[in-house]
Amino acid sequence: MNYYIAMVQKQAIFTMMGGLVKLYSSDYNPTSDAVWLAAFAKPAKTVLDVGIGNGGVALCFMANNPKASVTGIDISEKMLTQCNENAKLNNRELELINKDIFDWKTNRTFDLVITNPPYFKGTPAKHNAHHNINIYEWTQKCARRVRPRGYFYTIVDTSVVADIISALTPNFGDITIFPLFGSKNTAERVLISARLGVKGGSRLFSGLSMNCDLVLRDGLTIWMALAKL
Repeated sequence: MNYYIAMVQKQAIFTMMGGLVKLYSSDYNPTSDAVWLAAFAKPAKTVLDVGIGNGGVALCFMANNPKASVTGIDISEKMLTQCNENAKLNNRELELINKDIFDWKTNRTFDLVITNPPYFKGTPAKHNAHHNINIYEWTQKCARRVRPRGYFYTIVDTSVVADIISALTPNFGDITIFPLFGSKNTAERVLISARLGVKGGSRLFSGLSMNCDLVLRDGLTIWMALAKL
């Protein structure tokens, strides 16, 4: 094979979780947030990924939970096309829905709802993803898709943690808060989980470094990594 072509093909695909997940490069590539959220989420039979994008979170989750039935919803048809291609690349099957979570008319609920929400501000991206959303309303929409005693999981910037907790507290309990630290003493990201229809209190963990190799390189779940530390 032509060396130049081989190099281009190699660069066109990048890996996550130490090679357990492969994705085609695009104008929006998942960050380590996708790995962290997948590593945080508990196993479940039926899963909804809200704002699935090109599948980073869902495919990382399925690397840990290959028997899960995963549905993804996204407003961007372009991103869903890329997601479908990435699913095939990893020999996974996903149900993909091209809808806006704010307008999705459905009675379906899931054991687990996960979301890496577009909480950031700025000019809308070329792939037509949500920007400048109301994170409180986004969380409420996600929460309505959780079955009774099911779970909600997310990863967000510290600036919107209060909005997430406020949207969950009327109906969710067993809230877990897990901070992720970069080079500073303050957390850069926060993982949050909650369970619908229970009254358990909140738990706050001491957290981990965002560069933890046990999760990012070795593909361990957070709980497996904590057991090794």
